Amino acid sequence: MPSFDLTKQLPQTEDEIDFTDIEEKYQVPIEEGFDTIIVVDNVPIVDDSKKEKLLKLIRRIFRNAGEIKEGGIDMPMEVNPETGVLTSKGYIFIEFETSEQANMAIKQYDRYPMDKTHYLAVNRFTEIDKYSQIEEEYKEPEEEKFVEKEHLRSWLTDSQARDQFVLYRGEDVIILWNRKTEPPEEIYKRMYWTETYVQWSPLGTYLATFHRQGIALWGGPSWNKIIRFVHPGVKLIDFSPNERYLVTWSNEPITLGSIGTPFGPDDEGNQIIIWDVHSGILLRSFPSSSNTEGTPNKIKWPIFKWSPSDKYFARVTLGQQISVYETPGMGLVGKKSIKIDGVVDFEWAPASDSEKVGDKKSGEELLSYWTPEIGNQPARVTLLNIPSKEIVRTRNLVNVSDCKMHWQSNSDFLCVKVDRHTKTKKSTFANLEIFRVREKDIPVEVIEVKDTVIAFAWEPKGERFAIITTNDPSYNQPTQAGFRTNVSFYYLEKPKPTKGGETVGTANFKLIKTLEKKTSNAIYWSPQGRHVILATLRSTTSFDLEFWDLDFEGTTDPKDSVKTDPAASLQLMSTQEHYGITDIEWDPTGRYVITSSSFWRHSMENGYTIWDFKGTQLQKHLMDKFKQLLWRPRPKSLLTIEQKKKIRKNLREYSKQFDEEDALAQTSVSKELLAHRRRLVDEWNAWRKRVEKELAEEREKAGLEPISKRDNENVEIIEEWIEEVVEETEEIVEE
Repeated sequence: MPSFDLTKQLPQTEDEIDFTDIEEKYQVPIEEGFDTIIVVDNVPIVDDSKKEKLLKLIRRIFRNAGEIKEGGIDMPMEVNPETGVLTSKGYIFIEFETSEQANMAIKQYDRYPMDKTHYLAVNRFTEIDKYSQIEEEYKEPEEEKFVEKEHLRSWLTDSQARDQFVLYRGEDVIILWNRKTEPPEEIYKRMYWTETYVQWSPLGTYLATFHRQGIALWGGPSWNKIIRFVHPGVKLIDFSPNERYLVTWSNEPITLGSIGTPFGPDDEGNQIIIWDVHSGILLRSFPSSSNTEGTPNKIKWPIFKWSPSDKYFARVTLGQQISVYETPGMGLVGKKSIKIDGVVDFEWAPASDSEKVGDKKSGEELLSYWTPEIGNQPARVTLLNIPSKEIVRTRNLVNVSDCKMHWQSNSDFLCVKVDRHTKTKKSTFANLEIFRVREKDIPVEVIEVKDTVIAFAWEPKGERFAIITTNDPSYNQPTQAGFRTNVSFYYLEKPKPTKGGETVGTANFKLIKTLEKKTSNAIYWSPQGRHVILATLRSTTSFDLEFWDLDFEGTTDPKDSVKTDPAASLQLMSTQEHYGITDIEWDPTGRYVITSSSFWRHSMENGYTIWDFKGTQLQKHLMDKFKQLLWRPRPKSLLTIEQKKKIRKNLREYSKQFDEEDALAQTSVSKELLAHRRRLVDEWNAWRKRVEKELAEEREKAGLEPISKRDNENVEIIEEWIEEVVEETEEIVEE
């Protein structure tokens, strides 16, 4: 029997053992084992002393994507051969609790700007092996079929240049075209589209609807959902002026633990969130404001005020500081707030069509704030440049009880309405402090007003303003149904040029006219200026509407366009009344205005009325449970100043074209109405002939005489003469 030595047949080393059969049997696909891990590349390279600081920053960035496992962040380190220092390799591994959270991290933070030079590249761990096995020879990928998306501003291409508005009635939200005297044309309608109310974005691109889970934005011709923002219990929202960011507020503090929410540990307990509208990313959350004005449940909205460029936003902490933040990093400008003792309120200067003058630096944005009297220090209004925090102008005030700041739409002027009290504090009066922002050293003009100013409004795109004042002792008494007011209009009187073409003196604001013994308590300028509505809102006894024109024809000098008689140019166009009026909305063009009576205020004669700018009623619609109506805003025109001037110059030619289109539209409507009436008459005649024929056949079968023959024999013609005295006169004839 031959000998058999097993030791000679065994492998000499472990590497020689064949495990292929076992590996094939128990192999785990790489996609299933590591789908919760991501690789973050292009991370800053740091040494061992800054490792923990960098990891803390990474955790803060990715906290909104989901829950990171304990010890789930690994940053490989290596010794730099040149310096001998232990440094990172520029990438990090992060492991989440679920694969869904890992996918969310990739979606939200790929190409995330960590700083000015580092944009994070986020990929799945399972894709690294795939990328390492890419073939050397390039193969052109198959071209994907182009799918065109809907244009979010397609409504601006309407051939008739009509405007849209949204109507909220009962449970229905409806989008409509305005059609002048004809009933509005319905575009889109949906039940239960929102749970509380709706709101347009500032440029009209999106319609925001409110839901228990958060906010949804809709748009395009099909009104599809564009994006949604998860914020449970959201009550208030505010867009930045250019629609780049969205601020949401909920009275319910943020809590963690809900699946699918973007909140992290740093968001817990906060009530305000700032979102990126385009990507839907949560940028930062804040605690609710402390500006409660005496009641814990009252909030002053908006809490954050935006600069016109969307680059900065700020909030005030009463009596302490103004905190200015910079986008998109959401950090404080200069890494600290602006400490201002006693600060009450602030306002950003609006966007300007002209370049800033004086010593203002490029890229600076202007804001104004005011502080009350503290001890021996007077009250003060200050103009401040951001981000340099350079004080441009200050104005000291005494005996001040309150201030309200009103910027002119082009930032040429700032009017501060100062409510002052006498030294005995038994009576009050008002001053208008007008800052001329464009002039050197920013001079201030003071207009004294003897009565209490209850409303102030600049003319859009103009240099005129209107105020409503009252000396009625019943003002500020809640039980009083109404009180008497005066309305005053002011204009900027510019110095007339001399024979040499030079101007002497300065421009001053002058009173045009004061309208006395009114009940008006609100001013509504047309978005294009010139026309204004003086209204009495939310009163139980008066519902007056007065339509005024400040540039009535025949009051302008055609040579220099200087108004020769400002008082004569003020013309009352119409006086109307809308019972139960609660809201007034001008359309973006200034051609039409809607007054409405909301079910949210009362249940009497709810609905809306459409007027033209002259105060002529075009339509009236009474609706049960009518809640809200909002015109869709329009973005700024793309036409240049020269193109606009050319259009105004040839306006008569365009007017003829528009008149022809209106006549054609009216004719087409008339033709449709006549055709409809003719069709109804034909249907009636056909039905009558058919019934008469059937009746005649039935009578013939029954052996009865035809109705027409019998009726003709028994016809009796009766003539009735009616005498009517058309006119009667008495004349005495003398013989």
